[in-house]
Amino acid sequence: MATALSSQVLKPTNAAKRLGVYLPACPPEFQAKGTTRGELDEMEKNPPQWLETLRRDGPHPRPVVASRLGVSIGGLARGGVDEALTTAQINELREDPPAWLLAEREVAARVRAEEETAAKQRK
Repeated sequence: MATALSSQVLKPTNAAKRLGVYLPACPPEFQAKGTTRGELDEMEKNPPQWLETLRRDGPHPRPVVASRLGVSIGGLARGGVDEALTTAQINELREDPPAWLLAEREVAARVRAEEETAAKQRK
């Protein structure tokens, strides 16, 4: 028999990933214990202050940083960005993009265009 949705416990790493936040920046009590799916759903509907602050100001995990900069996670690595960035740091990169960011944005745009062309050909 299947377990109830709210009784399944997610590890802190998976819960942070689902919430789109950087685990080391989360409160110790969140990092120390698992979170049920019901608790996770409740956090999505009514986020606690710490979650709102993390989502707004960061530090953000690499997938969020890559998305906000318009590049891939691999592009971040090639650009030498190995740590989580805050919203302010991301905005600084957007305002005055270094050469690696401009190049990675071009690569990402080419990949998206190729994927769109391939998708149209499959139809």
